[in-house]
Amino acid sequence: MMKRSALAFLALTLAACGGASAKGGYDKVPAARLVIDNPAASEIAIFAGGCFWGVEAVFEQVEGVRSAVSGFAGGASGDVTYKQVISGGTGHAEAVKVVFDPRVVSYADLMRVYFSVIADPTLKNRQGPDVGEHYRTAFFPMNDRQSRQARAYIAQLGRAGIYERPIVTTLERAAPFVPAETYHQDFAKKNPRHPYIVRHDAPKVAAFRRLFTELRR
Repeated sequence: MMKRSALAFLALTLAACGGASAKGGYDKVPAARLVIDNPAASEIAIFAGGCFWGVEAVFEQVEGVRSAVSGFAGGASGDVTYKQVISGGTGHAEAVKVVFDPRVVSYADLMRVYFSVIADPTLKNRQGPDVGEHYRTAFFPMNDRQSRQARAYIAQLGRAGIYERPIVTTLERAAPFVPAETYHQDFAKKNPRHPYIVRHDAPKVAAFRRLFTELRR
């Protein structure tokens, strides 16, 4: 059984961490024009888009995704806790490490899902009710191939005027990625009736399944 102090901190965590509704609604943005094929059997991508619960919940629905792990990226330290990150000053963002089969689903496909239902890329250091640098929208390209595609896609969506405000999603160095504590992993799946999941993350999953029938499991 958890000690009382640990239970109190977990309660605080559950109250503070929630997903964010993308653009006040959900629309399927145009596909990326630049797609660089990867014939490998496995690829890793890291995305930050507000609270990692919702980001993880959506990517777990994608066919070809083998795992989605909630954690932290973008900070200097490879050893950090959730409490330290949300306190500010570590430089980390809540992020999700996605391991996928690029022969089944491409990095470009994952970016399209991200911009369609996961995050509002025009909000700086916030998503929905969550505010702070650790809730920024960011990509962490693992190689030049991912970096080129991400830069091209952000520019493409900006030129197309998809959003009313400029895209502020950043491209940042990939390492280190630090997995979050166990109770954060598969949180939406394990707690489907949690108020934040119901209000902010379940709609994202439903929108993905409605808009991306060709990509869903």
